[in-house]
Amino acid sequence: MTIRAIAQVGAPVLRQPTRELSVVELQTEKWQGFIDDLIETMFDANGAGLAANQVYESVRICAICVRPNNPRYPYKPAIPLTVLVNPRIVPIGDETFENYEGCLSVPDMRGRVTRAARIKVSYLDRDGEAHEKTVSGITAGTFQHEVDHLEGKLFLDRVEDRTTLCTWKNFARYQEAQFAKEVKTIVEKYGS
Repeated sequence: MTIRAIAQVGAPVLRQPTRELSVVELQTEKWQGFIDDLIETMFDANGAGLAANQVYESVRICAICVRPNNPRYPYKPAIPLTVLVNPRIVPIGDETFENYEGCLSVPDMRGRVTRAARIKVSYLDRDGEAHEKTVSGITAGTFQHEVDHLEGKLFLDRVEDRTTLCTWKNFARYQEAQFAKEVKTIVEKYGS
């Protein structure tokens, strides 16, 4: 496995929609090795997720995992490791919530983003098996963030109130305690 370089905001690969992979292509050694690298890079950077184009591969794959006590997101509910290939998201209902997001491709920056509270996610796993599931709350926000990457979008594009943008240090100093309370309320309302 290889720790890959993470593309930073301004890199053209982050703004290009990614291409789908066929099941046959997905099952090749090249893409299975890439998925291992993607996961290893995400864990190395303490990310909650990582999309393929964030490591300079313009394909429709992302990995999501929130381990307990993740230092970047200590307030996020745990998410088991999930690899999504060719994912599609459909919002369920009109309910939304505000999520304070950061991104490995936008270093030292956080901002508030409105996300659908409940979503249906359809995707292939790394073995090419089809899945469909409903995801809600903070976890739904994480899924939406990663799939946005695959569409060539960054969380910065969704920040409506630019005054919420802050550095990680200032988020920790001025916003994190309040947002952790909001997360608790969101989890109580929608589940993880």
